Amino acid sequence: MSQARRLSTRAGAVLAALAMALVLPGAAQADPATPGSYPAASSASRVSAYFFDTCTAPSLTALGAWRGRAPYTGVNTYFGGRNRACTQPNLTASWVRSATAAGWFLVPTYMGDQPFCMFGSKPYRYSTTSAAARGAADGADAVAQAKALGMIPGSALYADVEHYDRAAAGCTAAVRTYVSEWTRALHRAGYLAGVYAHQDSGVRDLAASYLSTSLARPDAVWMARWDGVATTQNWPTAGNTLWAEFQRAKQYRGDHNETWGGVTLNIDSNLMRGPVATVLRTYRVTSTGTLNVRSGPSSAYPIVGTLAPNASVSVICQARGQVVGTTSVWDRISTGGYVSDRYISTPSSTTFSAPLQRCSYPGQTTISTPVNTRSGPGTSYAVNGSLQGGALAWVACQRSGTVVGTTGVWNQLVDGRWISDYYVSNASNTTFSAPVPRCP
Repeated sequence: MSQARRLSTRAGAVLAALAMALVLPGAAQADPATPGSYPAASSASRVSAYFFDTCTAPSLTALGAWRGRAPYTGVNTYFGGRNRACTQPNLTASWVRSATAAGWFLVPTYMGDQPFCMFGSKPYRYSTTSAAARGAADGADAVAQAKALGMIPGSALYADVEHYDRAAAGCTAAVRTYVSEWTRALHRAGYLAGVYAHQDSGVRDLAASYLSTSLARPDAVWMARWDGVATTQNWPTAGNTLWAEFQRAKQYRGDHNETWGGVTLNIDSNLMRGPVATVLRTYRVTSTGTLNVRSGPSSAYPIVGTLAPNASVSVICQARGQVVGTTSVWDRISTGGYVSDRYISTPSSTTFSAPLQRCSYPGQTTISTPVNTRSGPGTSYAVNGSLQGGALAWVACQRSGTVVGTTGVWNQLVDGRWISDYYVSNASNTTFSAPVPRCP
């Protein structure tokens, strides 16, 4: 990353053997797939695109010069942490809104305490005995900082774990404990937990504890390996079955200058296929009369508020629901309620509108082996794929179907596939989980 503590990357060795402890599928609260607690006004966001990272968040002028000229559509933001090296004169809630409105996605990065065995000179460090407390404290602080900047629940926040000496006694255990408590703290607040780590230390150790039943597994891994190869597959220290479902990023080129639109920035280059920040986007009510806000994406749901004609409305995400006019799309707004997209000034009046995301509430699959996905909500439907053990299930909505284990609830994923809720870590393993809407 673009700080004084630049990483020196090395070629990786073979992947460490996975811990073979099995995860009991019936335990919705069990580790490593600790469930998130999503509030109503939330949604996850995911992208597959290039982004760059800099020490100081670029000015909006610089972002404007790069937009459409550089190969990047995202930018990281060092939004907090006691070890953050750079001042952030540009990083405000207004900057976050403006940058996302201009089409940039954001990768929030938290430079918290580092392991005692870290290579480098960062002053704030945790030991094997303080790792749990520091992970929890940094996670809670990261949530507070992210909320203040307008990065709402459902966002992925990435803990920066610098390269460290794995040979130091207790070092690996300390890192795993810190990351586990970071993950728990974020999940309690409804955020996804990401980790930035070196391929030969953090990535290797987290891969080896992927199936641990005593540690919470992070939702996404951002690997540093400066080999110039932009890929989220075939990593030397984390096999393709780990963090397999929009859960990876790679920093493939380190400290260098690039110039676009006459503006030069010192950056690292990255490829993201994973979760990023969710930020509200502002539109306008186009109805001629008062617009009802519903508790779900249909007029059958109770009215929970109203919006005046021409009022500004902050939209979180879009969901499929009852057909109104020319569209079945409904918008989830900042109150957590829904309005028909027919009456909102999004780019399309017939379908989903980029850059708004499909509303999603991911939960990790709770068993170690792949789980079949189906073409409909039941075991009689055709198998159309699978999710790897521990992968994120990007849940868009839920519907009743074939009983599997303790539940008849099935989840439809954002790509249209279905998976039994029995194998997904969320609020309940027996019934529907708020705030996920019912499928139309």
